[in-house]
Amino acid sequence: MAKHPLVQDFFDEATNTFSYVVSDPMTKRCAIIDSVLDYDAASASTSTTQADRIIAYVKAQALEVEWILETHVHADHLTAAQYLKQELGGKIAISQKIAVVQETFAAIYHLDLKQVNANQPFDHLFEDGEHFKIGELDVYNIPTPGHTPACLSYVVEDAVFVGDTLFMPDYGTARCDFPKGSAPILYDSVQKLFELPEHTRIFLCHDYLPESRHAYQCETTIQMQKQHNIHVHNGVSKTDFVEMRQQRDAGLGMPKLILPSIQINMKGGQFPIPEENGVSYLKLPLSYFKK
Repeated sequence: MAKHPLVQDFFDEATNTFSYVVSDPMTKRCAIIDSVLDYDAASASTSTTQADRIIAYVKAQALEVEWILETHVHADHLTAAQYLKQELGGKIAISQKIAVVQETFAAIYHLDLKQVNANQPFDHLFEDGEHFKIGELDVYNIPTPGHTPACLSYVVEDAVFVGDTLFMPDYGTARCDFPKGSAPILYDSVQKLFELPEHTRIFLCHDYLPESRHAYQCETTIQMQKQHNIHVHNGVSKTDFVEMRQQRDAGLGMPKLILPSIQINMKGGQFPIPEENGVSYLKLPLSYFKK
């Protein structure tokens, strides 16, 4: 029988992002999943308000951080992984397919890929399906590409953290129009998740409020998704899903923080090396994504 990990969520309304601390009550060891570093686009300044909430919780509960996990390279917020590691310890980890994202976006940002590879910022790169532990909790990943090529879902006993693969049933699924994204592959990824036991708790990375709902939510179940997800419930064919997803994606604008986010997140939250004046600078590829 699967154990029941303790899950504490932290919501950042500015980016509609849920971060999590998932812990083993027996050993008091934990993992942090999909953290947020506050970023003000107008001033290009960062702060640690959201991350400090996580730190306060970890310390109040006397937890030991073993892992700082990323479900994927986020395009809508900056990760606080480096700051959390500095303050709490733990290994920063992501899919080994991060190499695909790094290669793709190194070209877009005109960065030196050899330098990125020589200074790999992640402490651990997961193989597909790799098993590991959080305390005495059994954990493994399910590759769930489609939104990006390097998306992982983390199965922690009776819970699964799916990143941007799924949203609440009344909001549907993730977009697939980023470089190397794929609607057919996302459909297949969702079907893999649907093979999990129906009582499995699903924890989402984002929630956006449809007109019919007024409170943000982060948790659902495999059963609820299979029965009620408006994009991919039981009975929706792959052909119909792909047509719907591609039509929706064609009308979506770029996430407002995509250019700073990916540049930082593909390097595990590391900022660019400061220049002679001690200031780090981001690069913006002008008109590259112009439709």
